[in-house]
Amino acid sequence: MQPVINPAGDSTLLISFGETIDEGINERVHAIARAIEKAGFEWLVETVPAYSSLLVIYDPLKVTYTEVEASIKPLLNAEGCTVEGRLVKIPVVYGGKYGPDIEFVAEHNGLTVDDVIEIHSRPVYRVYFLGFLPGFAYLGGMDERIATPRLEKPRLKVPAGSVGIAGKQTGIYPLESPGGWRLIGRTPLRLFNPAKEPPTLLQPGDRVKFVPIDEEEFRELYEKEWGEGVD
Repeated sequence: MQPVINPAGDSTLLISFGETIDEGINERVHAIARAIEKAGFEWLVETVPAYSSLLVIYDPLKVTYTEVEASIKPLLNAEGCTVEGRLVKIPVVYGGKYGPDIEFVAEHNGLTVDDVIEIHSRPVYRVYFLGFLPGFAYLGGMDERIATPRLEKPRLKVPAGSVGIAGKQTGIYPLESPGGWRLIGRTPLRLFNPAKEPPTLLQPGDRVKFVPIDEEEFRELYEKEWGEGVD
């Protein structure tokens, strides 16, 4: 599939492969992003990959939109740029106060809570891109049997490490923030730490495997990771 290029503002260009969530398409998105960054264009400000599109931000004082488009077109068939991501195991305590929506997810889908845990922790997910918050990884590969709509009214405070479901997606909140995803569990790992390089635990292309743990294991790992007791 050939991508479509369109302006997305006075200093942005959007390369789109449609609206399908597909691993092959996402790999192409990241391959093109890396090819653009490797080219060393002096006008390039940033590339922002998503599921099936790539936003290119440029300096309009250094280049015109037409020149940017002409420079990017030869890179749209970039090959050999994909990088096999790491396999990252994410420990999660499911349900209870850490996953207050897991019963709703189970009832909505005609399942038991144990079913939800088993189905959610079985796949190896792909990190398609980061967004919304620093280090918030959008994961592909969730079983549609546990797909659940967002909350009608978002929470004002979602704890860091909360694992949620929104429609056919699952993800992890790296920081405390408002949010409307259905919370099914929480990881003690710190997904965003500005003192580290890189500051985000997960990177696009990484593979994620959720590993169920109990509350005692959660508290022990949380204290080691954060240097303090859990709230």
